[in-house]
Amino acid sequence: MERIQIDAVQPTAYEAMFALEGYLAKSKLSTTHKNLIKIRASQINGCAFCIDMHSTEAVREGESPRRIYVLDGWRKTELFSEEEIAILKMTEELTVLDKNGLSEATYLEAIAHFDEETFSQIVMTIVTINAWNRIAIATHKPLP
Repeated sequence: MERIQIDAVQPTAYEAMFALEGYLAKSKLSTTHKNLIKIRASQINGCAFCIDMHSTEAVREGESPRRIYVLDGWRKTELFSEEEIAILKMTEELTVLDKNGLSEATYLEAIAHFDEETFSQIVMTIVTINAWNRIAIATHKPLP
């Protein structure tokens, strides 16, 4: 059964989400950092639409397909920098909140790498992709 598509029924809601995207576009985060967050959160949430979209964007923007292929197993590789590892830990802990949210250890690791502004932008990127994942999953957003 085809589900209601919020972008068609409530375009103003999407405008609000795109305002968050506009904020993130102006953030200090690198394209790589944003892509890692978007892909990893989407993998955790099982959002095929977002995994497809953000993986395609990441490769188009210069990300190595190899790093995308192993992203789900990032803890078992040496392909990611210390900053990227801190971001991936934050992404996992803030996406799966029932495991106590952002741990003190991950918080301390993050603030050792990032200033307050960047830390805040990482959190907002994680929040935003999780919202998009929930919209796409709820509506069975079809792949383009």
